[in-house]
Amino acid sequence: MLSAKTWGFYDVLFEGRVFEFQCPYGSYVMENVLFKISFPAEFHAQTAVEAAMALHAQLQQAGKSVGDVAKITIRTHEAAIRIIDKRGPLDNPADRDHCIQYMIAVPLIYGRLTTADYEASIAQDPRIDTLRAKMECVEDPQYTRDYYDPDKRSIANALTVEFTDGTKLVEVAVEYPIGYQRHRDESIPLLVEKFRMNLARRFPHKQQEAILAVSLDQAKLEAMPVNEYVDLYVI
Repeated sequence: MLSAKTWGFYDVLFEGRVFEFQCPYGSYVMENVLFKISFPAEFHAQTAVEAAMALHAQLQQAGKSVGDVAKITIRTHEAAIRIIDKRGPLDNPADRDHCIQYMIAVPLIYGRLTTADYEASIAQDPRIDTLRAKMECVEDPQYTRDYYDPDKRSIANALTVEFTDGTKLVEVAVEYPIGYQRHRDESIPLLVEKFRMNLARRFPHKQQEAILAVSLDQAKLEAMPVNEYVDLYVI
């Protein structure tokens, strides 16, 4: 029990203080779900990958290659530094998709980031670790405040690429990724397409259509018992 005198959770572990919350219980979590649509990247790196994709195009336009890069500054929030700022060897795909430097290096080099890019066949490309070694994460206090602000909950990242000749590209900053609550109008069609694509990888055409017929009709979905909906996915 939380509030029991002497032996309750508050007295034993919190010196009599009660829990405090940023917002009341409700539907906040469901309304602010982040859908990973464009990239299979850890939550805090979603915007960094978007920025890296933009910089990949700018590198080509500037006639530069990753071999010309001298330094990359990652302006980010505290949680990203604490969770995915990794140096040194990366042992497996799970290690790589929790390294912000890896998730930036791959799109800078290849102009993409897919699940296959976390495998050893790609990770052995020496340009990836060379680029990783040139990256530095720097906390932006405002980004950290915005990350914890329940009215914003941004996961901002900004990248600056400097070259060996002393020139640099204009910083690319992304606060909210595709799939974020603030981008629902543009992200929902992409989410539906991802849903269709993954259904096609697993289910026969007729079963795909049965799942989609319910899933894309809110009234039908809400009226259907959960067990009947789940049964649609049984092969």
